[in-house]
Amino acid sequence: MAGELSAADARPGAPPVSGGGKLTLFLLALVIVVIAEAIGNVSIPVGAGKIVLLPLLWALLLGGALGLMSPRLPAPLRLSGALQNAASAFLQPALLIFIAKLGLLVGGSLPKLLASGWALAFQEFGHFFGTMVFGLPAALLLGIKREAIGATFSVGREPSLAIIGERYGMNSPEGRGVLAEYLTGTVFGAVFIALLAGLIASLKIFDPLALAMGAGVGSGSMMAAASGAIAAQQTPEIARDVATFAAASNLVTTTIGTYFTLFLSLPFTIWAYGKLEPILGRNRPDAARPAVDPQAAEPVHQEVRIGLGETVLAWILIGAYGLIGNWLTYGVVPDAQVVAGMAIIIGTVLAGWGLYLLLGQRLPVVLWVSIIGMALTYPGTPYAAEIAALTGKLNFLALATPILTFAGLSVAKDVPAFRSLGWRIVVVSFLANAGTFLGAVLIAQFFMHAPPG
Repeated sequence: MAGELSAADARPGAPPVSGGGKLTLFLLALVIVVIAEAIGNVSIPVGAGKIVLLPLLWALLLGGALGLMSPRLPAPLRLSGALQNAASAFLQPALLIFIAKLGLLVGGSLPKLLASGWALAFQEFGHFFGTMVFGLPAALLLGIKREAIGATFSVGREPSLAIIGERYGMNSPEGRGVLAEYLTGTVFGAVFIALLAGLIASLKIFDPLALAMGAGVGSGSMMAAASGAIAAQQTPEIARDVATFAAASNLVTTTIGTYFTLFLSLPFTIWAYGKLEPILGRNRPDAARPAVDPQAAEPVHQEVRIGLGETVLAWILIGAYGLIGNWLTYGVVPDAQVVAGMAIIIGTVLAGWGLYLLLGQRLPVVLWVSIIGMALTYPGTPYAAEIAALTGKLNFLALATPILTFAGLSVAKDVPAFRSLGWRIVVVSFLANAGTFLGAVLIAQFFMHAPPG
């Protein structure tokens, strides 16, 4: 989702967000978390399968609805553009709490991850090529020309914007394509991937761990939504494994994703476009270019700077929201041990953030937080079992709800730009997102169940 890595793309002269405004934002987020967790899980039958709507999806939808209806709401409930950008900026602290929890889960399961063999390594090829395999032919059949390259070479997160912007410029057809993918993922990405992952999980065709690896698409909020939808249909033990494998897959996708997309995915998509366009795109009018106004479609963000004190306070408040969700949905009363588990999670985030700053911010902070979390619960680490027991009292889905809450509160600012995009390129974006998930699932399933050589 947009804003997970930064609140950049500043607009000159944007009014600052006051401390009172940020307090209002967190109060609104608290109300949304409570309502979403109170609604709980809702299952909708779909043929032989079902779609499970989780609290994290309710939080995303409620936050988005609040932003869209803001102009018609009373002043205390009104979510201005500045507050929506502040919500986007606070998405990173919310994400780090979730990443720390997953790192603590992964550490104790590293032997099990290593035992998965080639599945975890090779499923990444599904993530990086699945977008093109599923999305590019459809784009050409719909009459989309070079916009298809930008829209299908990746899932279109911030690094992909930078890659296309540097090579082609954002006003190029390729730039308009990656922008369409970016905006579609921002507005609908988490909802779409959660519904898709939940529906496929309900069909019982694939191993839950293969589905979990498919959930690691390189976006924290989309991974949280997809893995949550899969885990909700498993036993508690398998649900923990789903979270573990999804986190490991997402970490691999995040750390090598920029280089993989730059040196493999983009060149391969350009080559495939050259081969397929004369066949699938023959005599079809260019449907995408007139539909996209690059000036109207460009997302405009105000820069919202968060100081260290505000960031630490955000971690504490988001941790408290996680405790509330853990209580309302999973029945775990926030006693001293549960609070101690949350303190360990927040401490893991602080330690990872400190290393990130100390080592010159050369590697993503999510990497350091993950490494520290894994080290704390790795078998053989002093007190690893005790730390795992305390943090294990907190369900990872309860920590995912605040992420989607802030994502929902930030999404309305991008809807006007999203409306300027043609429906064809939006369909292609959905197929690209489906492709990155299904491609990884298929490869992981093959390696997990291939006969021994």
